[in-house]
Order: sequence, then structure tokens, then C-alpha cells
Amino acid sequence: MGHARVGLALARCIATAALVLFLTPQSKAQTVDVSGRYQCAQAKMRGKVIPCKAAPLILKNDGHFELRGWEGSYLVNGQWVELSDSLIKTRAKIEPGHKIVLRYYGKHGLVEMTYERRVAEMGKTALS
Repeated sequence: MGHARVGLALARCIATAALVLFLTPQSKAQTVDVSGRYQCAQAKMRGKVIPCKAAPLILKNDGHFELRGWEGSYLVNGQWVELSDSLIKTRAKIEPGHKIVLRYYGKHGLVEMTYERRVAEMGKTALS
């Protein structure tokens, strides 16, 4: 008789927990759409800002990217865009104003490249 009560109480607890989990609204993860063509707006080397003439960073809708002949896949992880191929993995920070900042160590030390997405509005192209 005692085992039956414990079993019934356990079954009630499991049913209640399942009902609560089922009725609790699910919050969907927000995904940031960063796909697009990003022009290099500025570069910083050795602490000095210089005009940027680098090739654009292209983030495609299918999760692939192109940058100066480098091709691979990207993944948005919070405020970071993780760029990778079979050998290299790096990340760039997403900043307000449709900007992506890529920092890396090159032959001149720490380099910071700022890319801005160009958005077409009403037949004209503007930085946003």
C-alpha cells in the first residue's frame, strides 16, 4: 500500500513537471543577420589610422564568406562573427552602425580593420 502511494505521488510530480514545461513559453534565440558586403572604412596600424584600400568582406546568406581570396564559413556568436576555414579560425567584433572590426597580428604588429556595410536606399548607396 505504501509503495502505491509513493508511485502515485511520483507520477503526479512527473505529470505536473511535464505540463509546466509544455505550457511555459519558449523563447527563441535571436539571430543577427550580418550578411552583406562590407567595405573597409579604415585601418589602424601601430596606433595610426590610415585610409583603407583593402578588398571588401563579403558575408553570404548561406554562412560563407570571402575576404582577399580567403574563403570559408562564418558563424555569429553573440557580438562576434567567427570566420574559419579548414586551417584558420578567427573572430571579428560586431559593432553598432553595421560595423565589423577585425583585429589580427600582421608583419607590422597589431592591425585593426574596420568594415562598414553599405545599405542601398532609394537608388543611392549610403553608409549606415
